[in-house]
Amino acid sequence: MPAVHFRTCHLCEAMCGLEITTESGRVTNVRGDDADVFSRGHLCPKGAAIGEQYDDPDRVRVPLRRRPDGRFEAISWEAALDFAVAGLEAARRAHGRNGVAFYIGNPTVHNHSALILSQAFARGLGTRNLYDANSLDANPRLLASLLLYGAATAVPIPDVDHTDFLLMLGANPAASNGSLLTMGDVRGRLKGIRARGARLVLVDPRRTETAEWATEHHFIRPGGDAAFLLGIVHTLFQDGLVDSQRVSAIADGLDDVKRAVAAFPPERVAARCGVDADVIRRLARELAAAKSAAVYGRIGTCLNEFGTTASWLIDVCNVITGNFDRRGGVLFPSPAADPSGLAKKLGVNRYARWRSRVRGLPEFTGALPTAALAEEITTPGEGQVRALVTLAGNPARSAPDSGALEKALASLDHYVAIDTYINETTRHAHVILPPVHALERGHFDLLFHGFAVRNTVKYSVPVFPKPADGREEWEILYTLGMRLGGLRFGIPVLDRTLHLGWKAGIRLDPDRVIDHLLRTGAHGDRYSPLSKGLNLAKLKQSPHGIDLGPLKPGAAPRIAGGRVALAPELLLRDLERVAADLEASSVALVLIGRRHVRSNNSWMHNVPSLVRGKDRATAWVHPTDAAAAGVVNGQRVRVTSSVGSIEATAEVTEDVMRGVVSIPHGFGHGVVGDTLRVAAKLAGPNLNDVTDSSRVDAISGTAALNGTPIRLSAAKPASRARARPSRAASTRVREG
Repeated sequence: MPAVHFRTCHLCEAMCGLEITTESGRVTNVRGDDADVFSRGHLCPKGAAIGEQYDDPDRVRVPLRRRPDGRFEAISWEAALDFAVAGLEAARRAHGRNGVAFYIGNPTVHNHSALILSQAFARGLGTRNLYDANSLDANPRLLASLLLYGAATAVPIPDVDHTDFLLMLGANPAASNGSLLTMGDVRGRLKGIRARGARLVLVDPRRTETAEWATEHHFIRPGGDAAFLLGIVHTLFQDGLVDSQRVSAIADGLDDVKRAVAAFPPERVAARCGVDADVIRRLARELAAAKSAAVYGRIGTCLNEFGTTASWLIDVCNVITGNFDRRGGVLFPSPAADPSGLAKKLGVNRYARWRSRVRGLPEFTGALPTAALAEEITTPGEGQVRALVTLAGNPARSAPDSGALEKALASLDHYVAIDTYINETTRHAHVILPPVHALERGHFDLLFHGFAVRNTVKYSVPVFPKPADGREEWEILYTLGMRLGGLRFGIPVLDRTLHLGWKAGIRLDPDRVIDHLLRTGAHGDRYSPLSKGLNLAKLKQSPHGIDLGPLKPGAAPRIAGGRVALAPELLLRDLERVAADLEASSVALVLIGRRHVRSNNSWMHNVPSLVRGKDRATAWVHPTDAAAAGVVNGQRVRVTSSVGSIEATAEVTEDVMRGVVSIPHGFGHGVVGDTLRVAAKLAGPNLNDVTDSSRVDAISGTAALNGTPIRLSAAKPASRARARPSRAASTRVREG
């Protein structure tokens, strides 16, 4: 008989509610859950295809060990774990604790149990060579929050449902469904801004899908966000639009900011950012005049060489216009299960406690920038990485200069992958430990409720039972960590529970951590049987979630010391670098990435319904740039940078700024034609074959994946033939 399940989608940050119909162990239908308190029935193509992903024949379901010929063979869990641990122990003996690295991929943030145990496992390894996907995505925003508010997770969220003016930079929620701005019903909420007479102003090098919902759009030169925002802040001070008394009541450093931005009038920054000085002044004045307003920036403001400074200036705009901690401005959510206390106990809110061995890039929240991983593997010396553990993710496609990283991965003495696919990264693993599918475990968005535009909470029970020999990510990490000498979680009660539980044959269930966070949170029952507050048992009785109300003012408890540190010395000093960039000669042509609603980085391309249709991995080129390069629409073109070259089909369009070429990231799957058979048929190139790992945000070390200087030319006719993976690169699983 058919059964209906209600669940939160785990495939992006939007937290959309799904109504999933199953029969005989298969998903037969997926639709948006109209009763979901947050997403209100919204459904994107990724959520609709969740059954295809579950049934994917290329998904790894049993442990695999790579043979000398490069092919994988199935082995038992016990043999796989023994082999994994033996190799890691050998690397630690030979090279010390820092000889083993751990990479945490993006899918982990959609998995509460893996997220919790990954931190325990990382500390148990005792290595400084920890890496995560945040340094390819969000660290500039998170570091700015640490410096201003005292916590990386303290990110003020635009009150999208009530704002009168939203200035959005470098973000495309129509494709991403929101990023560090969890919205659920993305279309309804953003179109709702215009519907109620408010304004959405988009500033982006592309006229994106989100521009269709905006009241106006302005092109901006990639990497020019900090310059543009300096022009905005300068105007606010120059025109007397800052309420100094109001700002001084909540923040320190206002006068320091005023002095620092005095040298950046709109006329000086306009050429660098590509936005007219008159437009900058007008937007600043409209921002100040609005009844309520919010400035929000995302990927475009983060993935350039001034990402942290640009993120800081966004905060400055919100604070000095009086829109910080204000309805319709930016507010801190009040999540039912707040991980910030756990993060504090784990010592996550730290910066530059150590630096990478080769280049000296800074640690942040315990991890080093992924841009440094390849050189840490290949450069000899004390602390050289010779063994690696990866948890989900695909840095061989998401990291800069990924060709160099792939060569580095191939040179490792031992590599353990916890993953459900043999992809461009895990094909180099010596052993693959596959967790169960997300539909076979519970789901709770531990992080994204803290970035949401409305306070809600929801727990999803498994749709399907876990296979008899199946293991969740946290169980794999737990077992590896204990066999390697015991996890050191950093919280005494959990540390004691882990060790006593291991000896008694009992595993710590991460859901108990969630229950504790719920009970002790702002909406919890405080362990009182008489309380009407939340606990996990009560939450499970609400399959559509529980609405906890709109975001409200009251930021002081979320800020260290109760006051915003508006002028961190580190960021004030960085303005010298911004000033030097204003005087530097401009590059004629630069490359940026882009994203489509049907994909999430590189991990949605093996689902047939999500990749069918026209080629979406084209190179967008402005007509003027196409003419200069002798390129016409539909022609194959070559894009060349300092580290490599790729080819794509040109799409000549005025929807991209002059001087900018745009190619989607996450493609280039030809080398895994045996193991990702749908993805391998896509024609798209690997964008990160031409991004340069030496280009980083100097403060956070985050890879500057946008704004890569390039040359554009017509491809030679012979290059039309598609490259096929060499026999040595084959990763087919051995049959039988």
